[in-house]
Amino acid sequence: MITTTTRTGDSQDSDGKTLRPCCSCPETKKARDACVLANGDEHESCKELVEKHLRCMRNLGFKV
Repeated sequence: MITTTTRTGDSQDSDGKTLRPCCSCPETKKARDACVLANGDEHESCKELVEKHLRCMRNLGFKV
């Protein structure tokens, strides 16, 4: 899948569908949010989940 980043920070996939940061990578976002809420963002296990979510966002073309 090829993505492009727009001025608003949204990305578009190869079909022209707009991807928004808030709705992208729901699996990694859910796991990251649950860990951070339960343990805080500095907890070792959360750091890995945060990085996993950032990788997912970058793979979709978001600049994070």
